[in-house]
Amino acid sequence: MDRYLVFGHPVRHSKSPFIHTLFARQTQQELEYGLAEPAVDEFAQALRTFFDQGGKGCNVTVPFKEQAFTLVDCLSPRAKRAGAVNTIKLTDDGVLLGDNTDGAGLVADLKSHGVTLADSRILLLGAGGAARGALAPLLAELPSELVIANRTHTKAQQLAAEFHDLGPVTAQTYEQLAGPFDLVINSTSASLQGELPPLAPALIHTDIAIYDMMYGASDTAFISWAKQHGARQTMDGLGMLVEQAAEAFTVWRGIRPGTKQVLRELKRNLGVI
Repeated sequence: MDRYLVFGHPVRHSKSPFIHTLFARQTQQELEYGLAEPAVDEFAQALRTFFDQGGKGCNVTVPFKEQAFTLVDCLSPRAKRAGAVNTIKLTDDGVLLGDNTDGAGLVADLKSHGVTLADSRILLLGAGGAARGALAPLLAELPSELVIANRTHTKAQQLAAEFHDLGPVTAQTYEQLAGPFDLVINSTSASLQGELPPLAPALIHTDIAIYDMMYGASDTAFISWAKQHGARQTMDGLGMLVEQAAEAFTVWRGIRPGTKQVLRELKRNLGVI
C-alpha cells in the first residue's frame, strides 16, 4: 500500500492523517497516512529514509518547510516563489518534487466563503513563511492593492519588493495603515499565544472580511477582537487546512477530492459543531 506522512515537530496534534484518510476513502484510493516527528536536526535523514523505504509522498509542516525547500530535487513554480515546501512527491522518474499548496488552499477557502478578491484592497498581517506562501496566489487574483504590515517593517518591505513584479503590493507600518480594506488576513502566529497584532480598531468595519490562518475549537483571539469591533464576516484557517490538503492529494494522486464533507467531519472531530 502506498505510504504518506506528515513531518513536523511537534506534529502529534496534526489533523492531516484524519483529512487524508477521508480523502482516500472518498476517492477510493489505496493508501496509508501517518505522522513523523524527527528531532529538528534529524529531518533530512528521516526524509531520505522514508523515501528509501518506499514512501510515495509527504507533507511538511513547522519547522521543516524551509529545510525541505533545500532537500528536494526540483521545485514547482509556486514553491520557488514561496521559498518553502509543504508537499513532496516522489515522481515516476524517482525525482523528489517540492511543491507549496498553502497559498492555493487559502485562496480556495476564501472563495468558498464568497470573498471577492479581484479589485479588492487586501491587508496581509505578518511577513513570515505563511505570508510568503500566500502572496503569489493572492496577487494572481488581481486585487487593486495588497498591503503587507509587520512588526519588523524592514521584513515587510523586503517581501513587498520581492513580489512587486506580480502585482500592486506595498509595505506599510501598522501606524501608517489607512482604510478602508475589504479583507484582512492574519498570517502571524499571535493567536497561538492568545495575542493580537497591533491593528487599530478603526480599520474594522461591518463590511470587512476577516481571516485568521490559525484555528481552534473556538474563535481565535484575533477573530474575537474583530467581532467585538463590528466585523460580521470572520473565518479561521480550518478550511485552508483542508483545501491545502486537497491540493496536496491532487499532486500525489492525480485526482481532486471534495472538501465540504471533509471539513464538516473535521469540525465535528474538533468539537466545533
